[in-house]
Amino acid sequence: MTFTYSVTAHSGANPEVVYSALVRAGTWPLWSPIDAAEVEVGDPGDPQQAGDTRIFRTGRAVSHERIVELVTDRRFVYENVNGPFRFYRGSVELAQPREGGTDIVWSARFAPKLPLSGPLWRWYLTRFMRRMVEGLARYAEDG
Repeated sequence: MTFTYSVTAHSGANPEVVYSALVRAGTWPLWSPIDAAEVEVGDPGDPQQAGDTRIFRTGRAVSHERIVELVTDRRFVYENVNGPFRFYRGSVELAQPREGGTDIVWSARFAPKLPLSGPLWRWYLTRFMRRMVEGLARYAEDG
C-alpha cells in the first residue's frame, strides 16, 4: 500500500534562491530540523546534480537520498535509498505566482517496509516536512 503527503509554503524570495538552497546539501541544516549533511562525492556547499547521493543525520537517524531529477528553478526530485521504506520518492515543486516570490509544494509518495505503519509515517512525515518547507521559505527570504 502506498501513502502520500503534501505540504506548502510561500517564500518572498525568487525561485532561483529557493532552488539554490535545495541543490546544496550543506544549507539544509541551516533551515531544517536536519542536524548534519554530507554528499558521497564533492563538497556539500556546491550544487549537487541528478544522480548524486546525499547523507542526512537527524538525531540518531541517517538518511541516504539520491537526486533523481532536477529542473532548474522549478523542480527537485529525490528518492530515499535506505531506511524504513520499500520506496520513497519526494518532490519539491517551485512556482512563481503573479504577485512574486515562490510557492513551494513539498510532497512524496512512499511505502513503508513495516506493514500497517503507513498512517503513522504519513502523520510523522507531514509534520516533519511542514517544518522543512517553512524553514526553506524563511531561509530563502533571509539569504
